[in-house]
Amino acid sequence: MNVMRKLVTLLSILFFVSSCDDGDVFIVQLDFDDTFEACGELVFYNIKESPFESISLQISSPVTTLDDIFEVVYINTDSLLVKLANDTHEGTINGTTNLLNYRSYNSSSTDLFCNDVPPSSLDITEDLSSCCGTYTISTDYYEDDNDGIPAEMEDINGNGNLYDDDTDGDGIPNFLDADDDGDNVLTSTELAEDDNADGDDDPLTNPQDTDGDGIPNYLDPDDDGDGVLTIDEENNSQDLNPSNDYTNPNIIADYLNPLVDTIVTATAYRPSSIQQFYEVSLIVNDISFPTLNQEDFDFGYLVNSRTTSTRIVTPEF
Repeated sequence: MNVMRKLVTLLSILFFVSSCDDGDVFIVQLDFDDTFEACGELVFYNIKESPFESISLQISSPVTTLDDIFEVVYINTDSLLVKLANDTHEGTINGTTNLLNYRSYNSSSTDLFCNDVPPSSLDITEDLSSCCGTYTISTDYYEDDNDGIPAEMEDINGNGNLYDDDTDGDGIPNFLDADDDGDNVLTSTELAEDDNADGDDDPLTNPQDTDGDGIPNYLDPDDDGDGVLTIDEENNSQDLNPSNDYTNPNIIADYLNPLVDTIVTATAYRPSSIQQFYEVSLIVNDISFPTLNQEDFDFGYLVNSRTTSTRIVTPEF
């Protein structure tokens, strides 16, 4: 995310009654950073401490809450994949239901927004509202399985399309699948078992291949090559996690031990956790403030805890 410096040029023209010249022009530059915040239903704001100023947009249509911005929908009825319901929200600034305000204060305004009771010591020295304009909220959305493998390295067939690489055929492409091979042992767990034979401390360069069949454990449904699928090697506790089942607790787990080939047939896949990331930007156009010459303003990017989230999916067994 590039750092943006947004300059709002405020022109104040002072006319003297007794003079026929143009008077003096005072130019004030407001230097806001490239991030903004949000609260309530629904206010976006950017504040500055030196001098004490704020730009805020309060909207009630067509977007009313952050839920509207972060809403995702399934791509189709039988899919585990989702997309944004809307990646762009646009509306009209009208001075009533959708309000754009510039304000200056006599002290810090950090406690002004998102509080029911504003600080008693705060005085608004200037309060300007745009009579008109438009706003555009744009959202970029992406997901990741956070399994320790960069998404670009999960393009198994190398065709540049991450969505057609689904090793276990469970409907979740590898770059979103916390368990790429569908053996109920998380990919991150199977990478952590690397014995670092090449000495580079990077499990991705030479991932563990217990049975030596040329398929790394994290993509191998039968890690130890004993003829029993890893997912069916839960001999002690059927908790959808073969990595904690040890016939002999003094050595490796059963799914890595070719001498243990007991079958306990699995009945389900373990849930998969998918991380969600939202990048929300806001810009207002064609705005008009009294005594201010400012047509467009770029708020930058939203800083909010909800821009990262997690969804849980369980593939059909």
